[in-house]
Amino acid sequence: MAEEEYGSFVDWNQMGELAKSSGPTKVDCKDLKEFKQMARQGYWAKNHKVRAQVYQQLIKAIPCRTVTPDAEVYRDIMGNAATKKPSSHIPLPEFVDGSPVPQYCLKAEAVASAHQIINCLAGQFPDISHCPSLPAVTSLLLHFSIDEAQCFEHVSRMLACNEPGKRLLDQTFLAYESGCMTFGDLANKYCTAAHKLIVATAQDVLDVYADWQRWVLGDLPFSHVVRVLDVYLVEGYKILYRVAIALLKFYRKHKAGVQGGQGSQQQQQQQDSGKVKADIQAFVKDIASTVTPDKLLEKAFSIRLFSRKEITLLQLTNEKSLQQKGITVKQKRRNVQLALNPDTFSSEIVSAKEMRDIWSWIPERFALCQPQLLFTTSTHGCSLNRFYSHCEGYEPTLLLVRTTDGDVCGAFLSTDWEERKRGGNKLSFFGTGECFVFRLKPEMERYEWVVIHHPELASSIKSQGHDDTASTEGQNSDSNSLQQPEKSAGELSPFLSARHFNLNSKNTSMFMAGNFDSIIVGGGEGNALYIDSELNHGRTGRCATFDNPPLCAESFQVSLLEVWGFQDAMTS
Repeated sequence: MAEEEYGSFVDWNQMGELAKSSGPTKVDCKDLKEFKQMARQGYWAKNHKVRAQVYQQLIKAIPCRTVTPDAEVYRDIMGNAATKKPSSHIPLPEFVDGSPVPQYCLKAEAVASAHQIINCLAGQFPDISHCPSLPAVTSLLLHFSIDEAQCFEHVSRMLACNEPGKRLLDQTFLAYESGCMTFGDLANKYCTAAHKLIVATAQDVLDVYADWQRWVLGDLPFSHVVRVLDVYLVEGYKILYRVAIALLKFYRKHKAGVQGGQGSQQQQQQQDSGKVKADIQAFVKDIASTVTPDKLLEKAFSIRLFSRKEITLLQLTNEKSLQQKGITVKQKRRNVQLALNPDTFSSEIVSAKEMRDIWSWIPERFALCQPQLLFTTSTHGCSLNRFYSHCEGYEPTLLLVRTTDGDVCGAFLSTDWEERKRGGNKLSFFGTGECFVFRLKPEMERYEWVVIHHPELASSIKSQGHDDTASTEGQNSDSNSLQQPEKSAGELSPFLSARHFNLNSKNTSMFMAGNFDSIIVGGGEGNALYIDSELNHGRTGRCATFDNPPLCAESFQVSLLEVWGFQDAMTS
């Protein structure tokens, strides 16, 4: 089979430079690390036949279910139909959710072959309920298949992959939607400037991010997506996140250039989300005019994400959240703005627009929740005991503070304030890496856990369980180990638990603390927020956990303090 023709489905007139074969004529490699390096460098990128042979080797090595349909199964099912001319008028299965088969420089009849293959796959994999990426993957693999049957076998092996922790194609709405939520979380943390742009211009950020997979598998031109496929077949699903975040970064740079040429006033006007989605799609489809495939991958691999294991844990957390809300099949997604209806939302500190901006920062699994006022000093008085009694039992919470100078700052706090009791009489830190602090006035800025942007401060070695005691300006402690709730580290994501890491906890993992005397957010060389027992006087300064500047005047008087909870919009 070595001399088989691997380009029979390709319209070579559309392939441009890729039609010219050059570079190595064979790849003699069995080591995964070496494959990874070669894939990233584009070792086989200029030789269509070698690429096809490498893909065959990689896909053949995927661990699969015992009974996985192969090329012979396809031939048996199709029988004489395999020799007949296929038709692209055959409708695709419902589970592709309207995703078309991208042409990717294929002949017109090859697109029809893809329709035939996908429909055959639907019959062999009845458990697939949602797989919008299948048309793009099938179209790509047709490029590098001898016939329809071989393409069918290759896609079948990807669908039947059963390697623990390895994810290639989403096959249920639950998996797909948790992937969208996880992308939103990652964009929020690793692509801050672009995320700000989407928040400022789109009415529904979640709806825009729901297209993230299609940007990569569907909208990218063939010259770019095939380089992504090189790495994807070696390294798996995480590559899709990397490339999508890189695309978002390039899109922001593109919009900044357009904005610079047209003035900045119109840029911040909100549009229908569909218009923003169409704008991103048009940019990605035309990306070859400004960004080469190598430049795209270079940007993707320069993003310092957490490991595949940690991202998988975040996905599982989002999946669990969806299951708890009863969202396991496709349904109309609630617009974030519906949870923040300006007609019903009322705060004495922030406007509905400002609260919506804060909502864009919170983890995706809470984004469908409605804000629920738990405590306000204007109603409940300036008492720390009443603060605790109204806030205990709620997780997470949002703290908002307005000073007598008119500055507004606050914190997203991941953990129930009742956890403070685990420290006994000691002022002990608790909470997780999802906590962050922010200021809204005089200007809007968020400060996250320092480890998110500096992962070198952490390793994946589980902490050996120390107890951390809070330290404030008037109070020093020799003990600086972190007290955490008793939860298995294996069940949590990096954003959800500091216990995944062997941290210098004095510097980087002091999230929130409270006792009868004060509440504190952020520690290590200072506190991001310190508020006294009368909820009247406060201090703010740089702290190592969030690496933030003072959020307002370093010593301030509290004019008003509010705490908001997150009410599930699905059950309210």
